[in-house]
Amino acid sequence: MDKKMMRAALKLAEKAAALGEVPVGAVITKDGKIIARGYNRREIDQNGLAHAELTAMLKACKKLKSWRLDGCTLYVTLEPCPMCAGAIINTRIERVVIGAKDPKGGAMGGVTDLMEQPWNHHPEVTFGVLEQECGDILRNFFKDLRAKKKREKAHS
Repeated sequence: MDKKMMRAALKLAEKAAALGEVPVGAVITKDGKIIARGYNRREIDQNGLAHAELTAMLKACKKLKSWRLDGCTLYVTLEPCPMCAGAIINTRIERVVIGAKDPKGGAMGGVTDLMEQPWNHHPEVTFGVLEQECGDILRNFFKDLRAKKKREKAHS
């Protein structure tokens, strides 16, 4: 089940990459069914809050008509940042399944681990589901972006 849902999140990451966004995708499930989807839209929306996880959480809250996402699982291709980790705590998501760790911005074990703090809620966290695929899409995106910038610089 975890791999199937992470593949759905990866499809959203691919959509983000095709739009020029950092390729991160997220899905939220309840009772084994996807109830919400999200992908990075910071550049498109010009909004620093438009992360994949937050977009999915907003949709899930609307769908469930509740700010509490009890019984829900968040599948995300990249380890959540501090903002998204805080939202995970605040919405009471039961479980978080993460593809790739983020050693530069992750807040669930990468740079820091907000889950080690004495918050009122601690989701179960699983790392490494389709880790290679989740990492590859990010590595390839940034490799292509650097090459594009190098070409543009050479032609200016």
